[in-house]
Amino acid sequence: MPNKNNRTGTANRGFASMDEEKQREIASKGGRAAHAKGTAHEWSSEEAASAGRKGGRASHRSQV
Repeated sequence: MPNKNNRTGTANRGFASMDEEKQREIASKGGRAAHAKGTAHEWSSEEAASAGRKGGRASHRSQV
């Protein structure tokens, strides 16, 4: 039976059961805190390009 967020499951608790806007707000706070603390990951352009190539290969693997 769907809960108030139109999600299925038996529990209506925890991060996954929150509406998307609330999840985004909490995640944003975590990201800002990590950047302020200096522990956030910063992607270089080479690193981002490599990750994009890997993702493209993985997502198209079954289409070969």
